[in-house]
Amino acid sequence: MAYDEGLAERIRERLGADPDITEKRMFGGIAFLRSGNMAVGVTGDDLMVRVGPDATDAALARPGTRIFDMTGHPMRGWIVVAGSAIAEDEALGEWIDEGRAFAASLPPK
Repeated sequence: MAYDEGLAERIRERLGADPDITEKRMFGGIAFLRSGNMAVGVTGDDLMVRVGPDATDAALARPGTRIFDMTGHPMRGWIVVAGSAIAEDEALGEWIDEGRAFAASLPPK
């Protein structure tokens, strides 16, 4: 499955030169990890965001979101944001910041 390279580039721009951020191909797309913990990623035209179990319900109440489910087992704490809901840089930035903040709260791998 291909992923939206333009979206990946927009994420790179938002993350800047953070030395704790690495990229890794996974889930048929690309993931951005902070200290080894996934923060956000791109699959197809959509954004994957790791928000954590406690923030899942609030995240799912926002426009264009759904639970992350690739294997028939929904993953609480992970959501997918439709590409149409992150067309504006401000909306994309909010999701990236949320995913990065959650990943930063986890112990490094």
